[in-house]
Amino acid sequence: MVMSNPLQRRGAAVEPREIMQEGDAGVRITWADGEICHYTAPTLRRLCPCAQCVNEWTGERMLQPREISDALQIADLQIVGRYALNFKWNDGHETGIYSFRLLREMCDKKLIAEASQRRTE
Repeated sequence: MVMSNPLQRRGAAVEPREIMQEGDAGVRITWADGEICHYTAPTLRRLCPCAQCVNEWTGERMLQPREISDALQIADLQIVGRYALNFKWNDGHETGIYSFRLLREMCDKKLIAEASQRRTE
């Protein structure tokens, strides 16, 4: 079986070379394939993949983007094994595990920009 989608396999596209927190509300990931992605705290929080924010059975997003302040900050950032990041936000939420695959997909699909725009909807 040939997997043509780089997000379906482990490889340079989903392996970070560098993860840097930028100020109180940003993260920059440089991927092994050279791609550089920038993420903001409010946008990542709006896209949180945890069971509190997304219904596990239906996939429906329970968290409404307008509920997240544009002033949200990263209180702590931890690497989870060799596959994900976990953020503790200054609003107290900390259960989301953002896999490297998900973070790269967000960047590739421009979900970051879309989520930022949804704040105003």
